[in-house]
Amino acid sequence: MCATDQPRNSGCTRTCPPHCRAEPPTGGHYVKHRRIAKRRVAIAGAGIAALVAAGVTLQTANASEEPPQYTVKTLSATGAGKLASDLSSALGADAAGAYYDSKSKALVVNVVDEAAAQGVRKAGGKAKIVENSLAELKAVRSTLTDKATIPGTAWATDPVTNKVVVTADRTVKGDAWAKLEKVVGALGQKAELKKSAGEFKPLIAGGDAILSGGGRCSLGFNVIKDGVPHFITAGHCGQAGSQWTDSTGGALGTMAASTFPGNDFALVKYDDGVEHPSEVNLYNGSTQPITKAGEATVGMAVTRSGSTTQVHDGEVTALDATVNYGNGDIVNGLIQTTVCAEPGDSGGSLFAGDTAIGLTSGGSGDCTSGGETFFQPVPAALAALGAEIG
Repeated sequence: MCATDQPRNSGCTRTCPPHCRAEPPTGGHYVKHRRIAKRRVAIAGAGIAALVAAGVTLQTANASEEPPQYTVKTLSATGAGKLASDLSSALGADAAGAYYDSKSKALVVNVVDEAAAQGVRKAGGKAKIVENSLAELKAVRSTLTDKATIPGTAWATDPVTNKVVVTADRTVKGDAWAKLEKVVGALGQKAELKKSAGEFKPLIAGGDAILSGGGRCSLGFNVIKDGVPHFITAGHCGQAGSQWTDSTGGALGTMAASTFPGNDFALVKYDDGVEHPSEVNLYNGSTQPITKAGEATVGMAVTRSGSTTQVHDGEVTALDATVNYGNGDIVNGLIQTTVCAEPGDSGGSLFAGDTAIGLTSGGSGDCTSGGETFFQPVPAALAALGAEIG
């Protein structure tokens, strides 16, 4: 790693993101009602029937807004994520996103017509008929990529509002802000523009400090690849071949692979003899065992551990976020949350109970004023690296 003011062409271990540290810790509208082909209804119905037969059941929740013949199931955030994935596959183009309602502990599924809504209800979810399909929102994201790729911006699909939410940090002003306003304004009710008080940066430092070349990141999760112990962290922390130590200077291992930008993950192979329990430091004398990796769900309560700010909680607000950190560093497919983070927390663990969810990538703000934070999904990183939690 390099110092905060190191130039990009200085020959240091890795181009240093702006937030790295050199020292150890740290109005209403009409709803469209689309027609759906009878064959497609039959296919979707068969898929839903299979889900019901498979027994995606738990306790029942109060569902007074749903037709009385249907029961809304009470689910954990992880269970809601599984049902959301299954329903997305069964409904196809008629599904328009989903989110977890933490108050009622139920899965809310956006759909484009009443036929699909009935399928959701049969499977135990809450159906919400919305105006914008996923295909329409995907087209919005493509427009933003083509016309508004501006450093300091991020966008993600928000299933709660059924819009693409575009966020600009404090560096976006003048002509750039005017351009962004014009592009987003032309998208009408499909997009919304917000302003962040902070600045989007990678957050260089689950949770323990790791150092290389004078810079600091945080360890994400311990994993196994080809039967050999490794750990994963953020890709912007370093490049393949870099050597890593703990906060006391003890050797940890060598970075075997690193991907940034595009994605933001890296794999470090442990040196022989280094202990590697599958757990996250809670900074209170205890740890959280990690047994598996899982997908995030909008509305899911999550916890982050990092070497600068230690442990903080928050909620997943969007998935598949695109963030432009500047200097050509654009990362796609990120999890957006309300969990705070600061410089030195990069690579650190985002988890829900014993489930690994994400690796800290970047964001704006701090743990005093708050802000937006973004995380590399762990399942995607593991799949790309050929590794598993362990």
